[in-house]
Amino acid sequence: MASKQEASSKSTNPALDPDLDNPDHPGLEFAQFAAGCFWGVELAFQRIDGVVKTEVGYSQGHVHDPNYKIVCSGTTDHAEVIRIQFDPNVCPYTNLLSLFWSRIDPTALNRQGNDVGNQYRSGIYYYNEAQAQLARESLEAKQKEFKDKKIVTEILPAKRFYRAEEYHQQYLEKGGGRGAKQSAAKGCNDPIRCYG
Repeated sequence: MASKQEASSKSTNPALDPDLDNPDHPGLEFAQFAAGCFWGVELAFQRIDGVVKTEVGYSQGHVHDPNYKIVCSGTTDHAEVIRIQFDPNVCPYTNLLSLFWSRIDPTALNRQGNDVGNQYRSGIYYYNEAQAQLARESLEAKQKEFKDKKIVTEILPAKRFYRAEEYHQQYLEKGGGRGAKQSAAKGCNDPIRCYG
């Protein structure tokens, strides 16, 4: 007969755990956003001063260790997310929120542009109560711009982050499917072209 502890550990789903990873260096913080396809939004965040590292992956779902194919099936409830390591002394969290809102249609349910499906929903996934409060305040401010439409962007605690396959990382900076590299230089404001 299994002990209570063994039974309890068998019923836990690691995909539902909080993201307990630590940033690479002291003084850095994590931020996590879902904003449709993760390629373009990653490049936008790479260009911000104070963003030290970006990774794309999957979060907020119920399947442990998902991959791109299963996430695209729509059965795991994962969102395509970007996880950012940033220096809050150089880049306040509010700067990240401003960029996030500028990159999405927050009233579009389970889609951004031509990308349709639950994995393309918009979300802010916070790591602490300060981030949660700033996220809620930013949503309230943004809602005033959309008088007749309701914002559907979710604001939830960051769950376990699953890094996407290597070919997705810095995809547009590396040239994407067409081999046309795009600049990730800090402060670059070239238009971002998304292509597979």
